Amino acid sequence: MNKYETLLLLSPELSEEERAGILETLDGVIQKGSGAVAEVDDWGMRELAYPVRKMTRGRYVRLVHVSPGELVAELERIIRITDGIFKFVTVKLEEKVQPQEA
Repeated sequence: MNKYETLLLLSPELSEEERAGILETLDGVIQKGSGAVAEVDDWGMRELAYPVRKMTRGRYVRLVHVSPGELVAELERIIRITDGIFKFVTVKLEEKVQPQEA
């Protein structure tokens, strides 16, 4: 298993319940694929460097997870079809991490 970091840019128009629902969905996808979420870090509302879908603000959420490599493709597929997520990026942090260490 590898350790990954996924940075999400969420719509500023989402309510707290909608944000929580999106994060629960992503957590479920990771756990279903035999991974584990290590950390969820909400960076809050920030100004964007350039407009994205005519929005100048967005909420950043950092998601650190330990999962097999093939799960990243499924997670990104789910992110692409989820309303309310403008942009995302996934970066591999470490190789060969045990889920208990996360």
